[in-house]
Amino acid sequence: MEKILIVGGGYAGFYAAWGLEKKLRRGEADVTLVDPHGYMTYQPFLPEVAAGSIEARHVMVSLRRHLHRTTVIAGHTTSIDHSHRTATVRTNDGALREIEYDTIVVTAGAVTRTFPVPGIEQEAIGLKHVEEAVAIRDQLLTAFDRAALLPPGAERCRLLTVTVVGGGFTGVEVFGELLSLATSMLRAYPELSRDDLGFHLVDANDRILPEVTDEPGRWVVRHLEKRGAHVHLGTQVVSATDGRIMLSTGESYGNGLLIWAAGNGSNPVVARNTDLPVDERGLVRVRADLRAGTSEAPVPHAWAAGDNAAVPDLASAVPGTRTVPNAQHAVRQGKLLAANLVADLHGKQPRQYLHHSLGTVATLGIGHGIFQYRRLVVTGFPAWLMHRGYHVLAVPTWERKVRVLLVWVSAVLFGRDIIPLSTVQRPRAAFLAGGDPFAGSDGDHPAAPPAQHGRPELSVVRDAG
Repeated sequence: MEKILIVGGGYAGFYAAWGLEKKLRRGEADVTLVDPHGYMTYQPFLPEVAAGSIEARHVMVSLRRHLHRTTVIAGHTTSIDHSHRTATVRTNDGALREIEYDTIVVTAGAVTRTFPVPGIEQEAIGLKHVEEAVAIRDQLLTAFDRAALLPPGAERCRLLTVTVVGGGFTGVEVFGELLSLATSMLRAYPELSRDDLGFHLVDANDRILPEVTDEPGRWVVRHLEKRGAHVHLGTQVVSATDGRIMLSTGESYGNGLLIWAAGNGSNPVVARNTDLPVDERGLVRVRADLRAGTSEAPVPHAWAAGDNAAVPDLASAVPGTRTVPNAQHAVRQGKLLAANLVADLHGKQPRQYLHHSLGTVATLGIGHGIFQYRRLVVTGFPAWLMHRGYHVLAVPTWERKVRVLLVWVSAVLFGRDIIPLSTVQRPRAAFLAGGDPFAGSDGDHPAAPPAQHGRPELSVVRDAG
């Protein structure tokens, strides 16, 4: 029986495994999927999770619930030795395990790209994982509670200042969503005013949203600034220590929440720990049919797709163009992977990946959005509706579609829930304190006051192909 190993349970990995279960005959192949979590995260919804428009669990699709004939192993793939057909996995209990395979599918995804900026490791939160989105929401909601107790001044403004680094879709969407959330919350906090809020979007390029053309990108900047935001283009964060942001322009300001969305970095298992062919960016080299290697030197029994693969974009007129790392491509590549693996197993010719973009759409907060398809540009409320319509259709499984729709309907009727759940990060604190608000985590010492800045201590490494 053919042993197929899938590395990573993100879009491409999940859809590849799901497709294989539908296309393979029973007993034809043994499929194993390795991922540190038991779910696939629908990442386009993370900005709305951060803003409280969608419940966190509703953007996650259980692997075990939907992959009935796939062996799911909870762990990180640390190395791939394709010449010996083995992969080393560190399971979530810390044990190392070698897995033998006949065919490997690498869909490990990408990681958040970071730079050696002082304070980033201590202060910043990324936005590739649902845990990060929840932490962002809780930190902002908690900041409102704390700021409401303070008199007007620098410390109140610092607590309510948000900086997002990165002007791609993730950065712009979470920025717009949090701006919408913060503005709406002022109704529940009469002690605070719009002047207390500070929202800064920072990008090293001279424009944001590179996926759209110049004029729509400029419209987004004007739209955000009209809502009170500060957009810093051609600018870098040079320091983020002690709750203070310093920009390359010399500007400096107090900051309460720092979100790092400055693009993708290569996954370590692909970039440094495999003998598969890798390009200069640390991505697996693949052909248009998603087989690893090149037309002149294909690698037998190795396939890759998603954010960790350099997939040729046959829809582009520019030679050498690669598909952009987004959900639109990863989902379709995962489905094609399943079809090509079965075709190869049956001795048939695999198909090449060709997908013409359906356009780009982004939410900028409730009631605000932008959509572009070629020369057609839609902005405002209609674009926001198009964003919600597209993504509720794209999120996998009818169960998740219905859950997301029900939350949206309840938000229209009753508004967003603004209750923070930051204490879940210390679930035993109340039990150990025994009702004493001044008891610390050990029950004997006074509790330390809430941190004045910095991100929650989270461990959220995730394969997200």
